[in-house]
Amino acid sequence: MFLLKNLFIGLLVFALLIVYMLFPRTANRKKLLNRFKGTHFAHRGYHCIENGVPENSIPAFENAIANGYGIELDVHLTKDQRLVVFHDDTLDRICGKDGTVEAHTATELSTCRLSGTKEKIPLFEDVLSLVDGKVPLLIELKIPGRSTAICCHVQEMLAHYKGDYMVQSFNTMGLVWYRLHAPKVLRGQLSSRLTKDDLKESFFLRFLVENLLLNFLGRPDFISYKLKDLPKYSVRFLISFLHTPTAVWTLQTPEALQKGICKFDMQIFEKHSEIY
Repeated sequence: MFLLKNLFIGLLVFALLIVYMLFPRTANRKKLLNRFKGTHFAHRGYHCIENGVPENSIPAFENAIANGYGIELDVHLTKDQRLVVFHDDTLDRICGKDGTVEAHTATELSTCRLSGTKEKIPLFEDVLSLVDGKVPLLIELKIPGRSTAICCHVQEMLAHYKGDYMVQSFNTMGLVWYRLHAPKVLRGQLSSRLTKDDLKESFFLRFLVENLLLNFLGRPDFISYKLKDLPKYSVRFLISFLHTPTAVWTLQTPEALQKGICKFDMQIFEKHSEIY
């Protein structure tokens, strides 16, 4: 009986610890739902390379605005402390060049062309000027290392921006920065089945982020999870018991988009050759 009682207490403490680690922030929940619930975010802009419109380009953002879609985009901090809009850590896939974004200056990056088109890597400030509050923004902070310097630069620019926006990142330390320095900004924890990917981060760290067990550090307002990697027990718990707003990505078919609309609060989608 004594051993059974201790086992029960141990399991209870463990369960409470897991709940504590998973728990998001709740203060801005209503505000988040009212402003962003049901928003379709065009993934890296409303791009279509078949029509000469590359991802994370000015034309892709213009197309999203013209169609009334929110915009999901990615921001890096360059070697000379400028903010550029680009997804990958390296330049090879999109620009056919070697090296990381962080290892180049903004001037050097301005010579790169996106996917063989005439379009260049845009500055974050130019994208903000273009959007100018016309549609909501979902800004992914690219933090490849331990430094969260990008957060300060991004928020300095967003402090003067009048439109609706949220920030999100795979790197929980970016959310921690926002929790401490800009708590009113809505922040989201990005995740997926990271333990299946070949990444430089440790397996243990990837396991924690995959299962949202670092929420106790970042206290996100919402979760942004890869649809193909759901269902996930931690996500199901947050939605079912804590009513945590959730975005899903990247929805590339009409069926996926419909599932995202029916089951989740926000949808990050990507068209392939035609509007659906």
